[in-house]
Amino acid sequence: MPALIQVRDGAVTRITLNRPDKANALSAPMVEALIEALARAQTDGTRLLILDGAGPHFCAGFDFTDYESASEGDLALRFIRIESLLQALYHAPFETLALAHGRVFGAGADIVASCSLRIATPESVFLMPGLRFGVVLGTQRFAARVGARKAREILATSRSFDADEALHTGFLTQIAEKGRWDDIVASARTQSERLSPAAAAALHSTVIGDTRAADMAALALSVSTPGIKERIREFREARKR
Repeated sequence: MPALIQVRDGAVTRITLNRPDKANALSAPMVEALIEALARAQTDGTRLLILDGAGPHFCAGFDFTDYESASEGDLALRFIRIESLLQALYHAPFETLALAHGRVFGAGADIVASCSLRIATPESVFLMPGLRFGVVLGTQRFAARVGARKAREILATSRSFDADEALHTGFLTQIAEKGRWDDIVASARTQSERLSPAAAAALHSTVIGDTRAADMAALALSVSTPGIKERIREFREARKR
């Protein structure tokens, strides 16, 4: 089965993460496919891009399968490519809509944070544990959504937070059961067509702070520090206890 299911309906592109057996964890090929899809959407007339996930969970974040057999350089590159994906999503010149459910962990939560419209089901749970193994990924984008004080508190403790807290802090724009998602998509579609493509792109570039260079530099510094494999191993062992 393809790692992504892509459906085009007029000016709406819908991308479904399709690795339900892995909780839609982000493998390297999956990240590259998402980057390609976003690049294509910038030139094919897409006005609204929707991201959702197959199976019981939206996305479990970085796919740690076989990480021990990868070199530290390969792992660093994989995180850098995820940051490239998140930047492309955050700075997309069109409306982006995340429809999240179940576990939304790590880079999966970063995907949600990078979208302009962020919907989740009431039972959704979010966790951003990257700093536990020394990876600085998406921190400024998260702070832009929830505020610096709340971002520091959540990231410093690596604690999970539920949909109610996510909505209250601004991480989510709405909580909705899946049965309401079709109506939300229809509303987002209408909203995405109110401005011309040029005006929408101008609005996005004006209201979203451009910290891409600083974000990439912070990530590159964190993943280039020797010992990332050992830090990941210790993190995963601690989660088992």
